[in-house]
Amino acid sequence: MKKYTQIFQGTAFSSKSPKEIQLLIDHLFCINENGMIEKVVSPEEVEYQPILDAYQKEANFHHLAEGQYFLPGFVDLHVHAPQWAQSGTALDIPLYDWLNTYTFPLESKFSDLDFAKDVYEDVVRTLLSNGTTTALYFATVHKEASLLLAEICAEKGQRGLVGKVVMDNPEQNPDYYRDADTKTALADTEEFILAVNKLAKSAKQGVYPVVTPRFIPSCTDDALKGLGELAEKYDTYVQSHCSESDWEHGYVKNRFGKNDAFALQEFGLLGEKSVMAHCNFLDDADADLFAATGTAVCHCPISNAYFANSVIPIAHLHSKGVEIGLGTDISGGFSPSIFDNVRQAVIVARMLEDGVNSTLPAEERGVANSRITINEAFFFATAGGGVSLNLPIGRLEENYAWDIQIIDTSVPNAKLPLYHANEDLFDIFQKIIYLARPENIREVWVQGVKVHSR
Repeated sequence: MKKYTQIFQGTAFSSKSPKEIQLLIDHLFCINENGMIEKVVSPEEVEYQPILDAYQKEANFHHLAEGQYFLPGFVDLHVHAPQWAQSGTALDIPLYDWLNTYTFPLESKFSDLDFAKDVYEDVVRTLLSNGTTTALYFATVHKEASLLLAEICAEKGQRGLVGKVVMDNPEQNPDYYRDADTKTALADTEEFILAVNKLAKSAKQGVYPVVTPRFIPSCTDDALKGLGELAEKYDTYVQSHCSESDWEHGYVKNRFGKNDAFALQEFGLLGEKSVMAHCNFLDDADADLFAATGTAVCHCPISNAYFANSVIPIAHLHSKGVEIGLGTDISGGFSPSIFDNVRQAVIVARMLEDGVNSTLPAEERGVANSRITINEAFFFATAGGGVSLNLPIGRLEENYAWDIQIIDTSVPNAKLPLYHANEDLFDIFQKIIYLARPENIREVWVQGVKVHSR
């Protein structure tokens, strides 16, 4: 019999497709030394009982208790790690004031590595405790602090994709917080890429450098061109903000005579390893370009409600073949929980379809075919995030990483309303997604290693 590093037994929920949840009842998940799911065995298969007999008394056998379930770990495609220190602050003021009064002064403090360490350790720990096993991070302009964030991800076992932010445009960035000049910004980015690639060799779960122009207004043309060249040279991930708000979308059109998507493409910043946050104002040509290049959209439904000036037509973009994942956008989004963003994604899509102006007739009020189901939002949070990053994560299937959260529905003070002995499993899934709190997340595993327990 094949030797496995870990065996897990229990009922799991995973995305079979964007619209269909797979119910894996009392399955065995056989994990190899690399932390990958080597075999998934259902109770009906002939191998099930022999594997169970061989392992169930061993220390590496894990059986879920009654009321516990496996979910894939969440993939958060947009986190401003330094902004964790201001989460929940001043979300009622305009974006320009929010950035210049709160965000940029805060991010400038990350030249202090002791301060950076305190915040970064806390945000990684917090996201893990909320079930986020993979996170795509914006750091700051500071090379050393950005590398520290990658090191903390490696140490705590989170799969971290980290970007040293580039902001070299003196016309759009404050004097006290920007790259010294374009040459320095590009040199620091290249050194950061090399350092993270070296670190990745010792991180089982993977850490990755990300080329990160904050957004087009923050960067000069030379910086954008140089970043595109670095992304190609080192085959790195790329992240930025794209067509987020009326101001930013209009600024790019005025500067380049085209939308963000085509400007980013011109600089070599779109591709299979590119993730663009927000994208509320993509038109159909932009969406077709994203689909053709494999560029993913990170939907940040809570943050968008505060700063994006619109509801993104996420169902429409997905129908056009654009890859979609979810992001918290800490701290434009106040919550570190992807659960909260899954719920908000469903809510705002429903509001877009139904409309919000009650003075209009119903047939004129909304945008038809805009709603998404809880199944689709869950897909974006898990498998969709994996597709967006081209990584084998976000599904509980063979040849995928064992990135999971164990949900306990019967935790005292956080018990879910399950009162029927034979409650429908899909109903249980829905209750978990809508009602689970951090207290319900009893364990989190990344790449076959336990990284959080409650």
